[in-house]
Amino acid sequence: MITRLRKIAEFLGLQRSVLGLLGMVILVGLGEKMAERFLPMYLLSLGGGAIAVGMLNGLDNLLSALYSFPGGYLAERVGTKRSLLLFNILAIIGFVGVIIIPTWQAVIISSFLFLSWTAISLPATVGLLSRVLPKEKRTMGMSMHSLVRRIPMFVGPLIGGACITAFGLNAGIRLGFLIALILAVVATILQQILIVDDHQHAKETDKVVGNPLLLWAEMPSALKRLLVSDILIRFCEQIPYAFVVVWCMQIIASPVSAFQFGMLTTVEMVTAMLIYIPVAYMADRSEKKPFVVMTFIFFTLFPLALLFAKSIPALLAVFLLRGLKEFGEPTRKTLILELAPENRRPSMFGLYYLIRDSIVSIAAFGGAFLWMISPATNLIVAFSFGVLGTLWFIVFGQEHQVNP
Repeated sequence: MITRLRKIAEFLGLQRSVLGLLGMVILVGLGEKMAERFLPMYLLSLGGGAIAVGMLNGLDNLLSALYSFPGGYLAERVGTKRSLLLFNILAIIGFVGVIIIPTWQAVIISSFLFLSWTAISLPATVGLLSRVLPKEKRTMGMSMHSLVRRIPMFVGPLIGGACITAFGLNAGIRLGFLIALILAVVATILQQILIVDDHQHAKETDKVVGNPLLLWAEMPSALKRLLVSDILIRFCEQIPYAFVVVWCMQIIASPVSAFQFGMLTTVEMVTAMLIYIPVAYMADRSEKKPFVVMTFIFFTLFPLALLFAKSIPALLAVFLLRGLKEFGEPTRKTLILELAPENRRPSMFGLYYLIRDSIVSIAAFGGAFLWMISPATNLIVAFSFGVLGTLWFIVFGQEHQVNP
């Protein structure tokens, strides 16, 4: 039995530090997703309008951009373990802000901290995975990370929807953030126990580059080509992102309840989780470009399909499609690492997301104005960007490192 478990762990790339990392992702994510998916509705109930909802989504992208590069820099400078400790503390402070001050302005301000957790910790996370796992296990490791991230994404909204049903929207969301606070503290303790300190490794690497312009000069052209396609695809995703819940719960002829929306999210996340491991197994043994192309196609089809989904059966099919967009996402992240210079992976990953999400934040803010024209306008424009991004990568995308 022990030998069999060891073989399974080896197949999945589950080393001690990876286990600590995955445990932290589940606990922090579970608390966060209990309420985060319903924040647009919470903002509306507190007196914020469509602009406030667009602002929240735009800040999510903008902060993801601004925090990604410092996250990578700190991971190289002080090591993964210490940087993750700092990032967890920031999220905890943000949760406290939402709990104690029930105004839409306080939610927006607090979001500067709790929305930053995934973005600021991601470069450290992928840096750890690339450091402790062999090349032939990196897509599997990235897929395991993506898989466990989906556990809170589908369990959290179910619990959050149940809390809202039992205690009302405002009280239910604040209860969700209270639980998030408790789980984040537990996650921080677990992370400090299990993750091996790599501070000495960070000090022994080449001099850390703190200037994004100098680091941009080191970015290979193949990675820049991937970045362009990724930006266009994220326009497709983020233009309607914050309004998907509004479409489902307010706009369509037969609106769904909070719990039903949680069920739709469960369909999305379970679909993603079922494909992660088999796709990772294939991607680690073959060319990566076809997997990335497929995931871009699924991104593109979602807003168009949502436009015609106005009942529970149709929405179930559309959210299954939304889950399929994760088909090649871990492969795309692995491709970023493999195209980046080996001694610059965390910081290069952070720079990639700094550039991508800074530009994509425009789409998130602009999505609110497109929505005010009409929901259909919002969804059709999103679909158009997806077509452009997919075609760009098919024509210009590469998966082998070339000189910048």
